[in-house]
Amino acid sequence: MLPVEDTALAVTDTGGTGTPVVYLNGSYASQRHWRPVIDDLGPRWRHITYDERARGRSKRSADYSFEACVRDLDAVLKARGLERPLLVGWSYGALLGVHWAARHPDRVAGVVGVDGPYPAGWTDEAGHERIRRLFRTYRWALPIARLAGNAARMSAEQHAEVSIEAHLLHAALEPILDGLTVPLRYVVASGEALGSKNDEQAQMRLTINPVLARNPNLAIAAKVGGNHGSIVRKDFHAIAETTRALAALTREGRREP
Repeated sequence: MLPVEDTALAVTDTGGTGTPVVYLNGSYASQRHWRPVIDDLGPRWRHITYDERARGRSKRSADYSFEACVRDLDAVLKARGLERPLLVGWSYGALLGVHWAARHPDRVAGVVGVDGPYPAGWTDEAGHERIRRLFRTYRWALPIARLAGNAARMSAEQHAEVSIEAHLLHAALEPILDGLTVPLRYVVASGEALGSKNDEQAQMRLTINPVLARNPNLAIAAKVGGNHGSIVRKDFHAIAETTRALAALTREGRREP
């Protein structure tokens, strides 16, 4: 347990001298989701997972903002003595990884974005009310979802505000992606996410294409059959293969004069 501000984070570090990989969870997910990817990569890597505030085994907090997640990542990296790790992020975690890499390009080797981040999000009040209504409707299911690591120890309203903030950050993401100087490799899912409809998720994925054309540091490494919620469970091998390829690329880059 790592004390951070008013909370404590549950952190797992396999240790060793292998390439360090820090796994960044989806919005309300826990570190347990990464087990298939970790098993596929194997023990020659150094795997670091952790639960964000009020997720998994971590403690509650008074602050569930995105900036709090940025500070938590900083605390984990410092506590574990990590220098230039690979960041492998899923959904919200991919957004966190890209923001971190943009702010600290000298402290990260590269980012694997698992179905994200895409420069699109709901910015109008109608979209935000839709998110709030979704969590109000399913608030009875949140304690059950927590048992599977798919919800936080938050109220339905707090879940909704985390999601709304993420939509606003995604909508403002394009200039950050344009300026990214470290390699970012996408593993792109298929199908819709919970709460999306009418091909909304597919349209969001298309928004990355103009940025891919402008910034050579970004590329799609794989397109897989799993949807947004199942991609880590169903397509762990593609995520692991993308991580291997990115590690090889960054090693080659370090050998250049």
